[in-house]
Amino acid sequence: MNFMGIDPGRDKCGVTVLNSAGDIKFQRVVPTDELDTVIKNLAAEFELATVILGDGTTHKSAAQKISAAGLKFQLVDEKHTTEEARREYWKKNPPHGWRRLLPTSMQVPPEPVDAIVAEILVKRFLENRT
Repeated sequence: MNFMGIDPGRDKCGVTVLNSAGDIKFQRVVPTDELDTVIKNLAAEFELATVILGDGTTHKSAAQKISAAGLKFQLVDEKHTTEEARREYWKKNPPHGWRRLLPTSMQVPPEPVDAIVAEILVKRFLENRT
């Protein structure tokens, strides 16, 4: 069973597909205007149990795209997910060179963390489900 997580935004959205064991099957930041196509393609590629949608910016528009694809979704609280995603980014991508001397809490990741936020949303859903 797979779960799609979406961190909706005005310009870009984080999209992740995880299985019930928490293994990442797909993870990417996509332009918001391509979200409907991405949802349809991933729904065709993976058997999705449900879509986990962050309740932040533009979630209503994303919810319409999910419903239009014939999928069910659950809203999940996005509170503090960006900070958590930044910490997770540095765990997955430890700083190199002089950056390793600075605390990661003082650094901004060099790329968007929206897809990691989507991963966190799915993990929150799975933790609260059991």
